[in-house]
Amino acid sequence: EDVKLMTTGEYAGIGAIISKKGEHILIREPYKNSPAAKAGLLPGDILTHVDGNSIRGKSTEDVSELLKGQPGKELFIKFLRQSKSMELKVVREKIQVPCVPYYGFVKDKIGYISFSSFIQKSGEDVRKAIFDLKSKGAESLILDLRGNGGGLLDQAVEISNFFLPKNSKIVSTKGKLSQMDKEFRGLNNPLLPDMPLVLLIDRQSASASEIVSGALQDYDRAVLIGERSLGKGLVQTVKDLPYNTKMKVTTAKYYIPSGRSIQAIDYSHRNAEGYAEKVPDSLRNEWKTARGRSVFDGAGISPDIEVKHKESPRIVMELVYRDFMFDFVNDYALKNKTIGDISTFKISDELFEQFKVFLKGKDFKYETESQKSLEKLIKDAQAEKYYDDSQQVLEQLKKEFTHSIDRDADLFKEEISEQLAIHFIQRYYFTEGLIEYRTFLDEEISKAVEVLSDKEAYTKLLR
Repeated sequence: EDVKLMTTGEYAGIGAIISKKGEHILIREPYKNSPAAKAGLLPGDILTHVDGNSIRGKSTEDVSELLKGQPGKELFIKFLRQSKSMELKVVREKIQVPCVPYYGFVKDKIGYISFSSFIQKSGEDVRKAIFDLKSKGAESLILDLRGNGGGLLDQAVEISNFFLPKNSKIVSTKGKLSQMDKEFRGLNNPLLPDMPLVLLIDRQSASASEIVSGALQDYDRAVLIGERSLGKGLVQTVKDLPYNTKMKVTTAKYYIPSGRSIQAIDYSHRNAEGYAEKVPDSLRNEWKTARGRSVFDGAGISPDIEVKHKESPRIVMELVYRDFMFDFVNDYALKNKTIGDISTFKISDELFEQFKVFLKGKDFKYETESQKSLEKLIKDAQAEKYYDDSQQVLEQLKKEFTHSIDRDADLFKEEISEQLAIHFIQRYYFTEGLIEYRTFLDEEISKAVEVLSDKEAYTKLLR
């Protein structure tokens, strides 16, 4: 079943993401139009029983197994919503996890496709999105591979062939056994042979994503924007074993058209402790693209334009990781059916004040890096007998560094509001709506639009 989900994106269940929070298993997000959503399960619902079976103490994997199974079967699910015990009947269905969760326009005539995984129908879904965007007037395209961990090799070859000429060499594999040495070429005429194209990649873009982005970079067919990719250039083959089990075994390495390997960790050489390490930048080899641009092997795919992300303030990270935003939005949604249109939604001053009041009721505390450093300084000063002379200054600093919700929330209002808005959009409009919302604020997408809007700059980057 796990292999089937990895290769097809299909399973039978209720269609919801679940997670563990403390001792509880809760609904994190029901998929749009899924059995869970249709039955009325909501984000934040704490599961207690599935078909009479208590899930107390069970892991997310255990509960996931209970929720999956024969399509058409009714499940009776008991749960807590705001401490009130409730029960619903959910009918399992076949669930298809979308590999193209969203596509649309980010600007006049600039199409955008969010592409999340390489499964059996990925080529078909990406093709449909391309045709639809082109029929509506798209003259350039952004293909978003951020967070795409890869999947099936044949889909990577097919999607690369959408943009590269027939018979183009897209990837080859080389292994210890000669039968693993293979070459894969485009079999068809391209769908978009010359439409300006930008690919977005990040540190989670891996494997098949790196084949597509690397091949298009090697042929100077697309501008890559974002962060260096993961560097997973190993081929796994699935072997059948007894008792209806399977094993994935590494059998070869990928090499993209320029001849470079994208593998970042060198398993053939190990350090003194026996661990494999990443290939250092000093040992990466230079290769050339079709037009003579320098590219390097040994550490994934480097973008043509790097966009560095600013780190979130500690308060924002704590509010997200400890689910204060998630809980606030769920409470709000139980009392408010709508929040307005995706394109115009923003956190109002009134809503922000409500969130601050909510935090005060939760006794929200966290420790900043400044506080940690100051505590260490005080201990060091005491150990070295400087504390008595500096006590007044250190205690004043300690007072200054002690945070309050009002002060810190107002200080980081912009960053908190941005994350809070993301939680609201996902709660009301599901993942599809969240991707659409992010297109309005995303740094990489803004950069891609800038590049695609300037034909001379786009051409110069690929020269």
